Amino acid sequence: MQSDISLHHITPMAAISIGISVAAAFLLHWLAYWIASRIARRMKLDPVILPAIYHPTRWLVVLMALAAGVQPLKFSDRVESIWTIGSGMVFILLMGWLIFALMRAFRVLLERRSDISVEDNLKARRQHTRIRILYRVAQFIIGFLIVSLMLIMIPGVRTVGVTLMASAGLAGLAVGAAAQPALKNLIAGIQMAFSEPIRLDDVVIVEGEWGRIEDIKLTYVVVRIWDDRRMVVPVSYFLEKPFQNWTTKTSDLLGTVFLYVDPSADVERIRARFVEAVKANARWDGRVAILQVTDHRADALELRGLLSARNAGIAFDLRCEVREEMLQFLRTEMPEALVRSRQRIEAADGFTTPSAVAG
Repeated sequence: MQSDISLHHITPMAAISIGISVAAAFLLHWLAYWIASRIARRMKLDPVILPAIYHPTRWLVVLMALAAGVQPLKFSDRVESIWTIGSGMVFILLMGWLIFALMRAFRVLLERRSDISVEDNLKARRQHTRIRILYRVAQFIIGFLIVSLMLIMIPGVRTVGVTLMASAGLAGLAVGAAAQPALKNLIAGIQMAFSEPIRLDDVVIVEGEWGRIEDIKLTYVVVRIWDDRRMVVPVSYFLEKPFQNWTTKTSDLLGTVFLYVDPSADVERIRARFVEAVKANARWDGRVAILQVTDHRADALELRGLLSARNAGIAFDLRCEVREEMLQFLRTEMPEALVRSRQRIEAADGFTTPSAVAG
């Protein structure tokens, strides 16, 4: 009866051979990395890919060297089976590590080509959003395949791995009822990568809250509210419910300032002062600065001022500053334009105004 391998089965020469193979693998990997780094520096390539694959490729080379070193050794059937299964699973795990590292490096490279910090960053935000969503979808798929392949390596659970890979669609249908919200958001995340109802750094109003799209995960979106709170919203929300996106076509934005004045106020004078205040403000982008009467009530006129800015954040500040300046102007230079309450005093033979009574 053949027994399992023990220490006396491995001769000193075999142990030395294995040690030399592993040491040579480390040295060969270091030399290859050093040469590749020098070539990348001379070609002025972005130093992202090489550092990302350094560790997974090193252990892949070591595993292959170890496999070559133990090849001449004779093991018992049990140990041979354990080694075959273990080395195969480690190889799959290292290959998955390498693929994830390459995906992460290419994601960084693609995002660096699209500068999201510029003023007109619509195209860059579109690319960042699509890259980030597709990256997470690829992570999910590759992780699923890695787990399935590792299960296939184990004879006792091989059928589980084969089932996972061959009937993933049927499995999805089987658990669809229980996991409907998660699956719906997963599919919505993939759809969002191409339909693009929102993008990173978009200015939105969701559930009555003003904020920016801070991050887009595979199944949910993080909205950074103006006061630094975070609202976590399912991805499917942006495909099923109405919301406001202020930057869907361009970063440029029109802002509004509403003023309420007495019906007898000199609108032309207020309009001239509004345009002057907007044009004097450094936040204005030079496109729109107008003031119009948009409503008339018995006690007040509604004046709507339109002004433009390069993005939503600047437009918000511009609106606040112009509104403050216009209120100061009305208080100091046109107090008669401020809304006043009017009353009538009933008399036996009709009615008189407060001024008539005072007279």
